[in-house]
Amino acid sequence: MPAQLQTTYITPEEYLVRERKAEYKSEYFDGEIFAMAGASEAHNQIATNILTEINLQFKKRPCKVYNNDMRVKVSPTGLYTYPDVIAVCDKPRFDDEQKDTLLNPTVIIEVLSDSTADYDRGTKFGLYRKLASLVEYVLVAQDKCCVEHYVRQPNNQWLLSETTDLPDTIELPSIQCHLALSEVYDKVEMV
Repeated sequence: MPAQLQTTYITPEEYLVRERKAEYKSEYFDGEIFAMAGASEAHNQIATNILTEINLQFKKRPCKVYNNDMRVKVSPTGLYTYPDVIAVCDKPRFDDEQKDTLLNPTVIIEVLSDSTADYDRGTKFGLYRKLASLVEYVLVAQDKCCVEHYVRQPNNQWLLSETTDLPDTIELPSIQCHLALSEVYDKVEMV
């Protein structure tokens, strides 16, 4: 989880008032606000590549893709967070008239960093799984070619597939898209 800003309990409404005026983004969970760290060049390039690829495939379709400026509320848990890439193929539903907090993502994609990888795979994924709309969750390493792809199964279990081969392509059936790893990692220097 990102660094904690304060320890005094605040309500979700107080968080949203603060967040909408803030100069930097913070996540909210269980009455606490957590500052978000800046992202590396590789992280930003990967997120941009993914957003671009999905957006191109959404042309002339009702689906939408959002970058990490779109907040997501995990209503069953109270988490407010900023995933790196969000796709939705149903009509987007928002928390209020501001339309800056999405309630029904279909696909969430997170680019991993050393400081967030465990959180993104563990606690955060556990919270995301409470979203009835979420069908696919994708984790993308930024320091090597590695993509973990989780797909919700009919029994509410999650099936993991992983690839580390640059020539591979990840299929995202819930949004009828695909991500070629060569495009995901375009212009990214890996160790």
